[in-house]
Amino acid sequence: MGKGQTAGPQERMEELYRLIDHHNDRYYNQDDPEISDYEYDQLSLELRRLEAENPQLTRKDSPTKKVGGTAKRELKKMKHDVPVISLQDVFSKEEVYSFVERMQEELADVEFVVEKKIDGLSIVLRYYDGELKEAITRGDGEIGESVYENALEIKTIPRTIPEKLPYLEVRGEVYMSAESFERANEKQLEKGGKVYQNRRNSAAGTMRQLDSSIVRERDLDIFVFNLEIAEGREFFTHAETLLWMEEQGFAVSPDFRTVKTADQVWEAVEEIGRTRWDMSYGLDGAVVKVNSLRQRRELGMTSKVPRWAVAFKYPPEQKETVLEDIIVQVGRTGRITPLALLAPVRLAETTVSKATLHNQDYIDEKDIRIGDTVLVQKAGDIIPEVLSVIKEKRPEGTEPYRMPDTCPVCGAPAEREPDGAHLHCTGSSCYAKDSRSIAYFVSKDAMNMEGFGTSAVEALISEGYIRDVADIYNLKDHRERLIEEGIIGRQKSVDNVLAAIEASKENDIDRLITGFGIKNVGKQTARTLAMNFPDMDSIMSAQAEQLVELPDFGEIVAEGIVEFFADPGNRRLVERLRDSGVNMRSKSEETKKDDRFAGKTFVLTGTLPSMTRDEAGAVIQSYGGKVSGSVSKKTAYVLAGAEAGSKLAKAESLGVAVIDEDTFLEMIK
Repeated sequence: MGKGQTAGPQERMEELYRLIDHHNDRYYNQDDPEISDYEYDQLSLELRRLEAENPQLTRKDSPTKKVGGTAKRELKKMKHDVPVISLQDVFSKEEVYSFVERMQEELADVEFVVEKKIDGLSIVLRYYDGELKEAITRGDGEIGESVYENALEIKTIPRTIPEKLPYLEVRGEVYMSAESFERANEKQLEKGGKVYQNRRNSAAGTMRQLDSSIVRERDLDIFVFNLEIAEGREFFTHAETLLWMEEQGFAVSPDFRTVKTADQVWEAVEEIGRTRWDMSYGLDGAVVKVNSLRQRRELGMTSKVPRWAVAFKYPPEQKETVLEDIIVQVGRTGRITPLALLAPVRLAETTVSKATLHNQDYIDEKDIRIGDTVLVQKAGDIIPEVLSVIKEKRPEGTEPYRMPDTCPVCGAPAEREPDGAHLHCTGSSCYAKDSRSIAYFVSKDAMNMEGFGTSAVEALISEGYIRDVADIYNLKDHRERLIEEGIIGRQKSVDNVLAAIEASKENDIDRLITGFGIKNVGKQTARTLAMNFPDMDSIMSAQAEQLVELPDFGEIVAEGIVEFFADPGNRRLVERLRDSGVNMRSKSEETKKDDRFAGKTFVLTGTLPSMTRDEAGAVIQSYGGKVSGSVSKKTAYVLAGAEAGSKLAKAESLGVAVIDEDTFLEMIK
């Protein structure tokens, strides 16, 4: 979309569906969110507003109608006795008062409980005759996954309780304390592992490990915040259930308050907000609930959330600091990005000293200068952003910042993208591009050299062992020296890396093509090339006219591939890799079983019960079929799993056959 153009409601809604589905998957299924809760909430609010204004455009499977994630297939699926629901989010004092006043109008003598909203992984605990028998994650709210063995490793979850009710079900939030988080990172540093960046992700990822000893080692905790079912026991208020659960040995919602008026509710919310960064556990809000269980039943639910509670979401913490300098970095593709160096400031539990400035347009728009006092917030989990400049604190003599017109690493000219805002290094041999390109080449998505991380790549480049990806395959000749110098570890680490390098020679050529980092060529595009050409030579000599005939290949992709292999330097690189013994032939014929799907194109969407989409795609291609990323009239089948998106709706509108995994498995029997 060109500068100044505004997306129509349908286009923006489709974009929001895609973004929210992506971020739901990152948060609930991968335990690795890319944006903050606040940013996610703003996307959801915008989508809800657009859906209300444009009901005819609303997707049947809209993420606003769902709870969250999907159950991981590695863990046993369990159906919830009581749906594990989310709460309605509110973001202002006015919305909190509105909720309280609405409850006061509908209910007589209403009372509220205000609790901290712990930031962790929600689980349900089931007790039979006083003994813990099951623990289940939230999953999608209807189906979760069993984490019973892991729950047994959490000291604050009682194995048995004094009052032996026939059946008790409680809900809590598993979290990692600041102390446990610090100890876990110390252990990671000791063994040279990756440092964890976020407590919530660490807790959620730990709880879903298949090895319960990891849970014991990382010392997780839990706060129980709701009693779901208690057979043989009657309660009248939520506060009463919390006190009873505390008597049974549960750690319950800390410092909850029972209040009556809107002013008292807001005072409690503000108090939590003032102290939220001083606690040993993470918070992502405050919850306001009607206390009476009878009144809750009277109020009931909307289509998605209970009417008797709201969750107040605090805005990201913002602080002032001084922007001491601006440097520029060069990425794998050559993109040059400005980075603000800040006077260190404590922000959202961590000390930050850097913030991305995106590009020259961003700097100009906010008039950011070296020496300015700026307002920053932690928009993501790692690098904060500069919100604004506090111009009344600007020192005299500052000047507008201009990004360099040459690459800061290799000195080659820097050019602005056509119709874009970013600068790129034009140098053909740039250390910064090389290091990131090589790191991508060895990564899991490409040649999959396990144990060969970015730090090892940078160390090997710095010491002169490698300058490009072909040099990787000569490292075996330097084994003894590498062990002696220890730049990538001792003998075991070196041998593991060398073994991974050797094993990568047998990869199919789609991984090699992916590793080249050709612009707009990802894993699926590379796989399509491997399925349609017998070897690297035929791909290198292919014309754009041939390539555009392939599924999902447009002119830009085709021209990018032709240009890459037309470069003499890239052709020499391929020959050096060939000389090192790297496989250059497609293995698609070797893995091909028969041609039952010949001439048929499949589109995959949603989460399949027993296989990933990549695995399903490989099966389709092994039977001669093709996999596409978009639905058209030429699509033979859409293979749809849980939480299928807009592709399913498009298939239905075009009359394309939609099949589930069971049907698909029948087709390949």
